[in-house]
Amino acid sequence: MIRTSDYWLYAELFSSTCPVAIDDDTTITGVVIAFRSQDRPSDVYVQDVMTHPKHRQRGITRALLHNVRSQAEKWNCERLYLTSEPENHAAHASWTTLGFDNVSGDHEVDGISVITDFKGPGRSRAVYELRLRHRG
Repeated sequence: MIRTSDYWLYAELFSSTCPVAIDDDTTITGVVIAFRSQDRPSDVYVQDVMTHPKHRQRGITRALLHNVRSQAEKWNCERLYLTSEPENHAAHASWTTLGFDNVSGDHEVDGISVITDFKGPGRSRAVYELRLRHRG
């Protein structure tokens, strides 16, 4: 079967870290795409967080990230982390409200710590992490 999208990859190979929120009408209201690092299996990287504009401010992002966090804790991971463009003040507010800390970088943009070239040359990013507690 020929697939027209790579989204099957997330559903088939990364379903435990790529939850989807669906409302009663089967409308997708939110999605998180996250991956456990193969090189550092104690890390889970959150690549994308999307909430449908008509469904924002309803706790969907919080619930989806909680789902990813729960899976990471089952794997005894130490942290979730994600990045944002330094100028995205709305994202900064969201991540800090959700308990993520802005990782110390090598410079600041409008009071937000940034790591130069974090995602490659010319792709400096604010990095956020949420440290996880292991269940004892």
